[in-house]
Amino acid sequence: MHEIEPYYNWRDDYVAADDERSPFYGVVYSEFEFDKKIYNFLLHPQWDDFGSQTLYLKVLYVDYEKGYAIIELIGEWNDAIYNDIMLLKREVIDMLAAEGVDKFLLIGENVLNFHGSDDSYYEEWYEDSSDGWIVALNFREHVIQEFKSHGIDYYIHFGGELNSFPWRTLKPKQLYHHVQERIDKRLGM
Repeated sequence: MHEIEPYYNWRDDYVAADDERSPFYGVVYSEFEFDKKIYNFLLHPQWDDFGSQTLYLKVLYVDYEKGYAIIELIGEWNDAIYNDIMLLKREVIDMLAAEGVDKFLLIGENVLNFHGSDDSYYEEWYEDSSDGWIVALNFREHVIQEFKSHGIDYYIHFGGELNSFPWRTLKPKQLYHHVQERIDKRLGM
């Protein structure tokens, strides 16, 4: 896992550590010291820690004018033991929402497992984003099935084209446009 870097081709467009409105403003990363791990597996040092023991992320892009954020995730999403959704909501999502972000695109191809608990933080996040949306892009099928079995699919859009979307071929604004079009079709707008 230490060789899996967060997506870096958009660094000319956005860097969370340079964004004064970002929860990760001012973070300095080492290229040589592996200071993050999931269980006994080291992670690439470019991933951001938000308090979870098993889930890390990278805010790849934020557009405050249009109110959206693109966030890549890695690890095991574990609400049952570590309450990862609470940590994600309080430490990252709430800070972005305070800056006007209400559309969240979560990229989950590196999320290996999901262990659910109750859905109260998902419901809160959904209600806080009432004019926006939460989209899960490229999550693994077994993770999606776990989301569904815990009723998370009521709050987060996933499935269909969103499970195998070629997002790396696009720039952030193009990705947002394509996802917004699909959400509008799903909602009949």
